[in-house]
Amino acid sequence: MLKNKKLIIFDMDGTLIDSVPSLAFAINYMLKELNLKEYPENIVRTWVGNGADILVKRALAGDINYENSQIESNYFKKAKKIFLEFYGNNLNTKTTLYPNVLDTLKVLRSRGFTLALATNKPIEFVGDMLKHFHLDNFFEIYLGGGSVEHKKPHPQILLTILDKLNFEARDSIMVGDSKSDILAAKAANMDSIALTYGYNQGIDLSTLEPTYICENFKDILNYI
Repeated sequence: MLKNKKLIIFDMDGTLIDSVPSLAFAINYMLKELNLKEYPENIVRTWVGNGADILVKRALAGDINYENSQIESNYFKKAKKIFLEFYGNNLNTKTTLYPNVLDTLKVLRSRGFTLALATNKPIEFVGDMLKHFHLDNFFEIYLGGGSVEHKKPHPQILLTILDKLNFEARDSIMVGDSKSDILAAKAANMDSIALTYGYNQGIDLSTLEPTYICENFKDILNYI
């Protein structure tokens, strides 16, 4: 059991919501506009979890390992603009809330925990999505891509939340579904709970040694 915790920081995509269907919809719109090959949702799912820039680069390369692809800067900017504009108009078109999220957040609030959100999703999309799924009243603060200089797995976003809410890392838990979440928590000297149902990019999360691993969102109640 994780005792004496006060703050729980959640990831968003792959943890609270399944946004891949909407992301894949937007990515394939972008690829179609650029006369490039489109990809099935199950492939796009493996590309999600590191922010919009990397998702777009993976789509343009057609490969999760995009680093060796020569993507010209202006071409990338054009592609990203197409993607973000379309995605911004279709945020919740195909996005769904994972089972047991609302009920579990209510229990956590009733137990006196402070809740926060740290996501790599562009911050301009986060507020609208939280409101759409009736999650906006649960979190004392939410930060996203663009809120701080460095995205997860860098710990900056977690450390910023700790600073703003006046908590210590030892008081806190990071709950997420990806390598980026677990590594960010480790770098911040914070305990973590890894969820297996999200966007883990084929990685066995146990190899990253999170504090606990859960298969269902409500299972986190067993550890805090």
